[in-house]
Amino acid sequence: MNLPTILSITPIYAAVLGLFFVPITLRVGLYRVNNKIDLGDGGDKKLLRIMRAQANFIETVPLLVILLVLMELAGASSTWLHTVGGLLVGGRFLHYIGLSGMGPFVGRPIGIFATLISYLAASGWLLYHFL
Repeated sequence: MNLPTILSITPIYAAVLGLFFVPITLRVGLYRVNNKIDLGDGGDKKLLRIMRAQANFIETVPLLVILLVLMELAGASSTWLHTVGGLLVGGRFLHYIGLSGMGPFVGRPIGIFATLISYLAASGWLLYHFL
């Protein structure tokens, strides 16, 4: 069913990020179960690493999704929205694999750079259009 909506692009990125969060969270939970660590990191460096990768995702994604919503509501072009959304998704993916140890560490700085560029682009676009 096609429902009329004001937002047509941001929900796609929010959904992709939501789906990406599921395996990130499951990885932490399964590691806890397999290593019998109920609370905190139990002094386990690998758990600390994957917990921080999960936490960093949660610390960076929500505000940027809000910025995307505001951009879309304010009439940002699909090019702007896809650029910011794509940088966010790609940046969070690269940062996660680099920080969590699933891939080369170089993903971490590239990922945070992409995330910060998306913050700058979204914030700059909004300020330019509202000041």
